This record gives sequence, structure tokens and C-alpha cells, in this order.
Amino acid sequence: MTGLIHLTPVDLLVATILVVAAGVVSIVMRLGIERRLAWSALRTVIQLGLVGMVLERIFAINRPTLVVLIVVVMVFFAGREAVNRSQRRYRGIRIDASLAMAATCLVVGSVVTQVVVGVKPWYDPQYVIPLLGMILGNSLTGVSLCLERLLEHLSARRHEVELLLAFGATRKEALARPLRAAVRTGMIPVTNVMAAAGIVSLPGMMTGQILAGAPPMQAVAYQVVVMFMIAAANAIGSMIIATAAARRLMAADGHLEVDKLSGVAE
Repeated sequence: MTGLIHLTPVDLLVATILVVAAGVVSIVMRLGIERRLAWSALRTVIQLGLVGMVLERIFAINRPTLVVLIVVVMVFFAGREAVNRSQRRYRGIRIDASLAMAATCLVVGSVVTQVVVGVKPWYDPQYVIPLLGMILGNSLTGVSLCLERLLEHLSARRHEVELLLAFGATRKEALARPLRAAVRTGMIPVTNVMAAAGIVSLPGMMTGQILAGAPPMQAVAYQVVVMFMIAAANAIGSMIIATAAARRLMAADGHLEVDKLSGVAE
């Protein structure tokens, strides 16, 4: 059997039983997440439904200005979501996160869409928007983990960094350890997924291609590109946000201004 099997509203209604089952588990085990699960499920349906309608319109119009606008909006919300997942904040954190997501999207996205896949025209929304969406959606997790790890390290062990500076270490040398630890943390999700791909699970892109009727090896090729793309996005995004955050928290005289950290983004 080839081609994509189209799902009807009835099929989606039947699939709702799966979410209801998760809610029942929460009630039986008194997890207290049934309301949150229901709200999340409702948001998923509404948000994806709206996105689907918008994308259908954009695909039909096929204008570069609309594609760029959508990407800008995606970058903005990706940076916002990355900050919202961090418990510690500082002034300018939203700007740093947005710039990290934008740089990641531009660098990795350009290589994948224009060099690897060779999208023609360069703004073809059928390829550009989904691929950039995967870059942003996966790299924001790495960026948020990296950011949280770095701010936690600098807050709890500021005296170690300042002691290194007092003994003549440069800023780069004093911050090398926390930066490495933060970026390594940001890379954990993608390395775990890559290690399990094909053995424990069939990743999303490959599964989607196969369900759409693509030959398995072609689906594998696309999935390899996506995995490598996500790995690069996580590494670049984590490196940029960690460096930007460290610079903002390092005063001109060499001490860490961890008093700038708060629980509310400014």
C-alpha cells in the first residue's frame, strides 16, 4: 500500500481516547495532572489546527515575504519559550535567547535548505518552514537546558570563578569549565536521541516519510539529515546563549554579578 492514509474527524475523536486514558491514569494514581493534560491537549488541537490553516494559505500564496515573516514569528516564540523554561533570569535574557535562536536558524537552516536539500526556490514554504520549525523546536530545548545549567553553576559556585580571576586567570579561562558543562548539558537530549535512533525508536521525520509512502532508504536519508541538523543547532545555540549570558553577568572589574539573577524575566 502506498500513499498517505487520510484521517477523518472521527479518527481524531477515536484518538482522543488515548489522552483520556492518560487522564484516567492520573486520577487513579492521584498524580494531579489531569487538568493540565486536558488543557495541553486542547491547546495542541487548537494551535496545530490554526497553524495548519495558516500554512495552507501560505503554501497557496507562495510569497517569500510571508515565509520570512513566519520564520521571524517562529524565532521570537522559540526564544520566548526557551526563557520561560529557565527558573533563573537576568536583564536582557530574552534578547540573548532570541539572538541565539535566530543565529542557529540562519546558519543551520541555510546549510540544510540551500546546500543539502537544495530547495528551489529558496523560500519554498513546503520545505523551509517545516525544516526551520524542527531546528527551532529542538534547539530551544538545548538552549534552555544550557542556560539553566550555566546560571545555576554561576550562582552556586561564583566564588570559584572569582578566585580563578583573582589568581590571574583570564575571563575565558575562568569561565571555561562552567561554559563547557552548560553546553554539554544542552547537547544531552540530541545525543540521547541519536544513540537510540533506529534501535529503540523510529524518529519523527523517518516515520512521517514512511507513512507518506516514501521508500524506507529515502526516509532514512532525510532522517539522517534532520538528526545532524538538530545536533548542529543544539551545539551552536547552546554555545551562543552560554557565551552571551556569561558576558552579561561578568562585570568590568572581573566579578560575577549574580545578584542580577531573579526568578522573573525582565
